[in-house]
Amino acid sequence: MNLLITGGAGFIGSNLVRHVINKPELTKLVNLDCLTYAGRLENLDGIHEVHPRYSFEKVDLRDKTEVLRVVRQHDITHVMHLAAESHVDRSISGPADFIATNINGTFNLLEACRAHWNLKSQISNFRFLHVSTDEVYGSLGLTGFFTEAMPYAPNSPYSASKASSDMLVRSYHHTYGLPAVITNCSNNYGPFQFPEKLIPVVIQSILSCKSIPVYGDGMNVRDWLYVGDHVEALWSALNRGRAGQTYNIGGLNEQANLHLVQRICDLVDEMRPALGGNSRSLISFVADRPGHDRRYAIDSTKIQQELGWSPRHTLETGLRETVAWYLDHQNWVASATDSNHR
Repeated sequence: MNLLITGGAGFIGSNLVRHVINKPELTKLVNLDCLTYAGRLENLDGIHEVHPRYSFEKVDLRDKTEVLRVVRQHDITHVMHLAAESHVDRSISGPADFIATNINGTFNLLEACRAHWNLKSQISNFRFLHVSTDEVYGSLGLTGFFTEAMPYAPNSPYSASKASSDMLVRSYHHTYGLPAVITNCSNNYGPFQFPEKLIPVVIQSILSCKSIPVYGDGMNVRDWLYVGDHVEALWSALNRGRAGQTYNIGGLNEQANLHLVQRICDLVDEMRPALGGNSRSLISFVADRPGHDRRYAIDSTKIQQELGWSPRHTLETGLRETVAWYLDHQNWVASATDSNHR
């Protein structure tokens, strides 16, 4: 297995690299990342410098010539495509980068893989795993779950760009026979998540005694998936998922944003009693985000039944580990938020 991971210096990508680097099936792991603000080689300390199976390519997916070079030079047999612009707020204020990277970048990668696959007389074990989001399905009401059969109804530039890339991957399987699998996951959390997302924002706000912003009434519901569970599911989907299929990956942990924020406050108060134990008083409700989907919830029955995967973490155990990690890695947070990485 000559594995290409795109976005391997980012949050989910770096956790994935750490999870697979010593797998016995692996001959080579190539990390392709253009190192935007959220992609940092420090996320791979201990691997990036020394691991004999690992190599790094600083390449932008928008550069089709370089993408093709990487796929051919490393004789790639398996792809796990995670590289994407992913922050909804940023997609609202500046959607162009999301279109260029998430749609055009995915197209360039698909074309490179198709050319290499055909050049090698359709490599018998080739696999292309495209990692996407549950946000492509739009918004749920008070009941029900996203299933793989649901129609797409994206409501933000980010989710629209991911829906578009999903459709491109699907078309390359059905038109060209490229052995591709798509996964759609719920909200990830855990170590190395860039401090612009909700959970690290809350933690850092508490430590700085700043107000904790909560959109609207705080009752928007998300399903929370610990990143360690997610990367296990991705490895299963790459190796055992059926080509042409989509698998939804959820944490089975629905939570309203306000209740999640309150639990983080309580955990920080417990772990850092010197702060005074009144973190909930920092919560401040702010104007709702445009197009803010009310509820997401995933039905993971298919991946559980077909691939035998299920999440190991409850929200309680995963959140406790995550809060502890951020409290113990404040140097990483400071480095990640330095102006040089914006």
